[in-house]
Amino acid sequence: MIIKKMALGIYGANCYIVADEDSEEAAVVDPGGESDKIYKALNQMGKKCVYIILTHGHMDHIGGVAKLKELTGARIVIHEKDNEMINDPALNLSTSGYGEKISFKGDILVSDGDEIKIGLTLAKIIHTPGHTLGGICIYIGDHLFSGDTLFERSIGRTDLYGGDYETIIRSIRNKLFNLDKTTIVHPGHGGDTTIEIEMSKNPFLR
Repeated sequence: MIIKKMALGIYGANCYIVADEDSEEAAVVDPGGESDKIYKALNQMGKKCVYIILTHGHMDHIGGVAKLKELTGARIVIHEKDNEMINDPALNLSTSGYGEKISFKGDILVSDGDEIKIGLTLAKIIHTPGHTLGGICIYIGDHLFSGDTLFERSIGRTDLYGGDYETIIRSIRNKLFNLDKTTIVHPGHGGDTTIEIEMSKNPFLR
């Protein structure tokens, strides 16, 4: 698996290109903006985006989706409980942003435990509500793309639509902390971390 990280959009949210080493297929996780840069990077890597996977439905993670889909023909993957957010500018917060109002629908609606194949690479969907109702993490090998559920020594905010503090804590403790401790965590903002570090160092979870 090949991973390319790009901080994009006006909020600099982390976008990840996740590419299969043995095929031309790739997925883009959370394209928050600047779709032309993502498309250029895909071409430089010699990869074709077949999926746009969204960890949740907030504007800073979905701002580049429509244009990237237009450029690549990729299918949009989102949890069934966040599909309403990407279709509603008020819920995805684009009504209060600096760009255009965002509204589109997912092509593939997933739930907990679903799997997606990117070439020969298998991606498992872990439903981790708490930041939003349909927040997900994507588990591939020894890597976890955690969106805004788990950050380096922090967690996602829970004061917006669909957020709940106790729920996000349960999601992390009961699901993410059951993964291998050496799992590398790639969050939606900030730097990488590991499950082991967050189990011992995260002030919200000790």
